[in-house]
Amino acid sequence: MKIAYFDCYSGISGDMVLGALVDAGCELEKIEAELRRLPLSGWNISAQRVHRQGLAAHHVTIAYSENHHHRSLTTILKLIREANLSQRVSERATQIFQRLGEAEARVHNVPIDKIHFHEVGAVDAILDIVGAAIGFELLGIEDFFGSPLNVGAGRVSTQHGILPVPAPATAEMLLGVPTYSTGIQRELVTPTGAAIITALATKFGPQPRMTTQSIGYGAGTADLPGQANVLRLFIGESIPVEMADSSENIIAVLEANIDDMSPQIYGYFAQCAFEAGALDVFSTAVLMKKNRPGQLITVLCMPPLAEQLTSLLFRETTTLGVRRSNVQRTELQRDIVDVETSFGTIRVKVGRLNGRILNVAPEYEDCKVIAASRGVPLKQVLAEAAAQFQRDTGVAKIDAD
Repeated sequence: MKIAYFDCYSGISGDMVLGALVDAGCELEKIEAELRRLPLSGWNISAQRVHRQGLAAHHVTIAYSENHHHRSLTTILKLIREANLSQRVSERATQIFQRLGEAEARVHNVPIDKIHFHEVGAVDAILDIVGAAIGFELLGIEDFFGSPLNVGAGRVSTQHGILPVPAPATAEMLLGVPTYSTGIQRELVTPTGAAIITALATKFGPQPRMTTQSIGYGAGTADLPGQANVLRLFIGESIPVEMADSSENIIAVLEANIDDMSPQIYGYFAQCAFEAGALDVFSTAVLMKKNRPGQLITVLCMPPLAEQLTSLLFRETTTLGVRRSNVQRTELQRDIVDVETSFGTIRVKVGRLNGRILNVAPEYEDCKVIAASRGVPLKQVLAEAAAQFQRDTGVAKIDAD
């Protein structure tokens, strides 16, 4: 199956998505030909090769002569229907705008049919979203995945005045999605970008198992200090589960020895690291030079996040040095199974090797919430979830976690 992975280390916007698609091999002329089906006039689209902090990328620009930027969700969906686009393009563009409309309705506490888009109702935003849906179709992409999103920081000027970053509607769409900020004073995730990725991506986290066939870099408008303002898009074939049951991949290991830091700081650092996309964070007691007790902080992450998490170690802890190495990791294929118990639905993590279940663990957070709300011992909830999974599947090996 053809899949796409959005690497959003500098956020995501509509023009960045279009630029990444063009850079990955989608012909702009074909995207434009389909966009001309929309009952909109007075616009032009172009792409140029640019550099962001030395990294080459495509920047897509849409010029238009329209004076007003306000359109209702109903009007925009009508434009899409009247364009006679392919069914999948129409469905995806509608899904993205519906996602935007729902977020705006919740933020402003008005019915969705009363929503009027301002900046997102302009011609360029409409073409960004519909153009992205066209590009995905032209490249045959069937499923989408995303990294944690760098949202930026500071303030942004809108039709509603000065708003914090991420803007309220953007923040609403990012509920449940892993996000972080490196402190860059700029809106890195725009409403259009948030709508595209949250409407289409089925999972957020490390890059999924895939055979990459092309990589596209879509440039944002600004040239950010210290990092390339680009969206990186990986496109390729997903690796079937039977091939991925016992996969080997490369992860980065970051280590720092510390003997002069409050334990309270470690807890905050670990939380920040997980929010930034770390796979695991843990501390080990060690004996430092001059026989001082200390701690070894270890962070596991995918290699593309190593520099960002190294910076986080320096910023949030007292270490003066960070060791980094890449190691090979073998992992089981993992699934989540819902189990219906007398306490309610509990998720269970299942680890498989060549189709055989080797490890099963009830989801701790689910069990903790149930134990607290029902006033029953946590161990009882864990045991019930494990027993119910065994009854449902006949699998006797249970490792409650």
